[in-house]
Amino acid sequence: MQIVYDTRKDLPCEELHELFMAVGWSDGTVTPLMLEKFNVPFINSTIVISAWAEEKLVGCVRVLSDRMFRSIIYDLAVMPEFQNQGIGKELLRRCRDVFPDSEWLVETKTATGFYEKIGFEPNKDVFLSIPCKWF
Repeated sequence: MQIVYDTRKDLPCEELHELFMAVGWSDGTVTPLMLEKFNVPFINSTIVISAWAEEKLVGCVRVLSDRMFRSIIYDLAVMPEFQNQGIGKELLRRCRDVFPDSEWLVETKTATGFYEKIGFEPNKDVFLSIPCKWF
């Protein structure tokens, strides 16, 4: 099956929510407002790259960047049945090609091995956060 990559930011909210549910980032709770606006973070991101198989969203990544010094990867997700096929790696490669000299950051607790395999190094910085109300 051929994977097609796209850079449009206005990903379909329902497919995006389905992807988030499939990777365990949403418990399935959804309100009409949430579903209507689920793609707003993507629309407002610096870079969005998505992966499609037969016109179905199977993966995506979004990046916030100052376009020079720092770029932060958010929401890299690939449908479970499409994982381990190089899609996540390709999504990140395409992002890094946009700002090749930028420092690239990602916060993750579960996929550290994936990121380390492609060149990310553990960092001892402490991140503080206030949880998102959406999920």
